[in-house]
Amino acid sequence: MAEIKNYTLNFGPQHPAAHGVLRLVLELDGEVIQRADPHIGLLHRATEKLAESKTYIQSLPYMDRLDYVSMMCSEHAYCLAIEKLLGIEVPVRAQYIRVMYAEITRLLNHLMWLGSHGNDLGSSTILIYTFREREDLFDMYEAASGARMHAAYFRPGGVYRDLPDTMPQFKASKVRNAKGVEELNANRKGSLLDFIEDFTQRFPACMEEYHTLLTENRIWKQRTVNIGVVTPERALNMGFTGPMLRGSGIEWDLRKKQPYDVYDQLDFDIPVGITGDVYDRYLVRMEEMKQSNLIIQQCVKWLKANPGPVITDNHKVAPPARESMKTSMEELIHHFKLFSEGFRVPEGEAYAAVEHPKGEFGIYIVSDGANKPYRLKIRPPGYVHLAGLDEMARGHMIADAVSIIGTMDIVFGEIDR
Repeated sequence: MAEIKNYTLNFGPQHPAAHGVLRLVLELDGEVIQRADPHIGLLHRATEKLAESKTYIQSLPYMDRLDYVSMMCSEHAYCLAIEKLLGIEVPVRAQYIRVMYAEITRLLNHLMWLGSHGNDLGSSTILIYTFREREDLFDMYEAASGARMHAAYFRPGGVYRDLPDTMPQFKASKVRNAKGVEELNANRKGSLLDFIEDFTQRFPACMEEYHTLLTENRIWKQRTVNIGVVTPERALNMGFTGPMLRGSGIEWDLRKKQPYDVYDQLDFDIPVGITGDVYDRYLVRMEEMKQSNLIIQQCVKWLKANPGPVITDNHKVAPPARESMKTSMEELIHHFKLFSEGFRVPEGEAYAAVEHPKGEFGIYIVSDGANKPYRLKIRPPGYVHLAGLDEMARGHMIADAVSIIGTMDIVFGEIDR
């Protein structure tokens, strides 16, 4: 009789459930995974190398493009690391704006994860639901920064500009009559903060829809319960962070344990799982969205009551106001030198980490006193989580590999950085 051997199968990089350019070499016994070998290197962003030849401010937009679903969170870590080296104070209003947008970004990320993870496991409805809410969140990005995705809104010393007093409105067209446009503009009559507040009041009802669709759905539970179980000890040993670690029952969140900006002024809870399976990580992320919504509400309330500056007044680091630049020679020189040469950072090294939607995102900068980093190292959460894929997938079916890749919430920009 012929001896039956294991066979290997390429999963990706063209597979829609591979979430980017992941090539997974699966060693299979029938349909059961014996080994999963992730191959990376098909994207090659070279962000860390590029940053060494650009000024600090020129490298900022690269951060948006690392995890292109959590744009401002990556900017946040980069700005914190530079501020640590420069030793500059960020105005309190700017800190509240940053925290609010970091949480808006968390919602953007988790909605993308929920929609694509649900779609991977057979529910195309959830994808349409989550993209409906993402549209409003992108409008918030666009109103503040001018861009829907790659915002470059956080700057060393604060944020690029204050929040606008008006929201862009829809206009009547061939496909929309005046009555339809009036309905669409109902919550856009006030400022950006009014629009954000209106969203936070509507969002819990949207969360109810997601829960109704998935949480007790037996097909969803069959695809997620007891799949990809990670014990608390293994999660710690493999360097997991974020929902991947909290799903295994370990209460670790940098916003609470090592607070930055104004997180220590805000009231929110850290959700944790029990069994550390795909279903637990789903519930953790769902509860995180609820907590983010509460944080955004607190920030909106504070920002409405407290006007003030949104970026440092040190014009060697931040540009002067447009009006003063056009009337004062000194300010014009500051502006010209800042955007042509950048600013010099004292010699030294700094590491700053934020609680990115996927886990701990860290930026390590080594400065030799020049206007560009001597070395920039990025600590992305997805890269670390991908290393645990083999262990999580062994003994599961091919279809479960899709579920496990989905639960990691992988984006390849930060892995092939």
